Amino acid sequence: MPRARSGKVTHRRHKNVLGLTKGQRATRHALYRRAHESMLHSLYYAYQHRRKRKGDFRRLWIIRINAAARAEGLSYSQFMSLLRKANTGLNRKVLADMAVKSPEDFAKLVDSIKGIASPRSQ
Repeated sequence: MPRARSGKVTHRRHKNVLGLTKGQRATRHALYRRAHESMLHSLYYAYQHRRKRKGDFRRLWIIRINAAARAEGLSYSQFMSLLRKANTGLNRKVLADMAVKSPEDFAKLVDSIKGIASPRSQ
């Protein structure tokens, strides 16, 4: 029985790793061992930052909503409290988009929820 060698499999795996690290500097894209370390770090960072991006967007939405609410005479917390009391099903993403793209609609929303519950009645 002939000797089984893993040359094809190893070569394919090495080519795959070197392909993933294409564009990196120095030996990080040329030498397998360095490239493999680099690839593992890159994939770890990509995984972490996909989750971090969600928090980044939430912060951005809150900043936009706060700016629009303050233009209408409310703070962010007062605005969100009124929204909860009014039982509107709008999330921060939709509210931020509304605040940027159609401020007049946002102003109408603020006026309508102000009518339901005054922030001073707390």
